Amino acid sequence: MQTQSPPTDTPAFILDSLPDPNLAGNDGCPRRTRMQIDLILLAIEALDLGGSEAMLSVAQELGLQSVIKGRVGLWLLRSTNPLRRFNRRRPLSLNEAKALTVIACHLTRRLTVLTRQLLLGYQQVTEKQLSLDHHFRLADYLSRFRAHFRARMNPKRAAVVAYSSDEKLDELALSLLRQLLFCTGTNGTQRLWASLFDGEVA
Repeated sequence: MQTQSPPTDTPAFILDSLPDPNLAGNDGCPRRTRMQIDLILLAIEALDLGGSEAMLSVAQELGLQSVIKGRVGLWLLRSTNPLRRFNRRRPLSLNEAKALTVIACHLTRRLTVLTRQLLLGYQQVTEKQLSLDHHFRLADYLSRFRAHFRARMNPKRAAVVAYSSDEKLDELALSLLRQLLFCTGTNGTQRLWASLFDGEVA
């Protein structure tokens, strides 16, 4: 009787492909890392109306259910972002951050064409000195991102107050769009993971 070989993309294999950064403390991921991961996922939700469901689907597809424990588990991990209205004062472990990063990059690759179209559209309207509303799909993404950000982030936080205007939020949404495109290239997951700890490594 033939025995089947175990799949190579086991959760351990996927997460171990991302190196553990040499952090100064042992309290999980730094504040900036937690913020950045959640904002990247927020941008994905603004691009894809079914983004949150897709995150759960990818977690199951990649065998990451032991880390991403359903809808509530995903919410708890994302709520470690200190800018959130309902911030959970718990650390985000490296394995949890790795799982969210892998999921984000997996989804981003599916959205590569749309991401490129939106960034090209931004370049075109900017060159023509037109408002961003002249590109319907780009304006739709920006509008959804602003709505998501304002609904989920704590307006009393100084870092959130800095994005009180539509213009500032549009700038953030566009910078995240560029970061998503950065994830789609060769070794995109590894590059995004390293960027999340810029300036944080001891």
